[in-house]
Amino acid sequence: MARKVRKKKNKSVKEEIRIGIIGGSGLYSMPGLTDVRETRVPTPFGDPSDPILIGTLEGRRVAFLARHGRGHRLTPSEINYRANICALKMLGVERILSVSAVGSLRDDLPPLDFVIPDQFFDRTRLRVATFFGGGVVAHVGFDKPTCTILAAHIADACDGAGVKAHRSGTYVCMEGPQFSTLAESHTYRQLGFDVIGMTNLTEAKLAREAEICYATIAMVTDYDCWHPNHDAVTLDEIIQNLNRNTSNVQRVLREVVRELPEARSCKCGSALAHAILTHRAAISAAAKKRLAPIIGKYIS
Repeated sequence: MARKVRKKKNKSVKEEIRIGIIGGSGLYSMPGLTDVRETRVPTPFGDPSDPILIGTLEGRRVAFLARHGRGHRLTPSEINYRANICALKMLGVERILSVSAVGSLRDDLPPLDFVIPDQFFDRTRLRVATFFGGGVVAHVGFDKPTCTILAAHIADACDGAGVKAHRSGTYVCMEGPQFSTLAESHTYRQLGFDVIGMTNLTEAKLAREAEICYATIAMVTDYDCWHPNHDAVTLDEIIQNLNRNTSNVQRVLREVVRELPEARSCKCGSALAHAILTHRAAISAAAKKRLAPIIGKYIS
């Protein structure tokens, strides 16, 4: 029987949801959610990729957002990352569990393994990756681009779910939507990168500015194009591995949601405390209104 989803036009979000899940390629919904409602969250930066599903998972209210939209309608460069992160912030989300398909740049990271990256390298060029500008300047710390505490919980959840996961790694974020050239793939390997994807760095930057804990579950689907026995990435291969990974990542998400402590003990929630350089008197009323969901507590 199909699950009934209540639809609600969101004029004033009151229900606070502490945990957000962003599903990437292969994860367009979240089986296991109960008491589900669908809400649209307009933001000062436009509309998110899709209406957000809010439901109960392992006894906790969570928000699920399909990064590319249901039906996979948006390329990595077309995603409105600012609206996605801002919408989750407006719902009260404090932690984001991001699920993403990636290619492996190492022999010992085979398809179907998971990686919990702790570093990113930026190879994008068409993204808006900050909430700031337009009269307001802020510089957040980003030396550790993911929340180490949240990442550790995810890695522990992988162990608990019986999924092989690597607890660190560097994710190189390329623009896409094309896959790598052979020269690029070999270069990334020489630079010591571990996996390659097209989306997560942009999310991580914005989540830090929004003072949201962020960590990635990177599901390896292929060997990019460098591997002599896998010299071309095919969509068919990726989809097959995505389907095989779906049940694994759902088990991990349920495990981490169940085990996460209620309170945060990291510094992500104060990332902007000393980051806003613009004098408060110089911030226009329009800028204050636009940035209210992000910096409201610092300018009120």
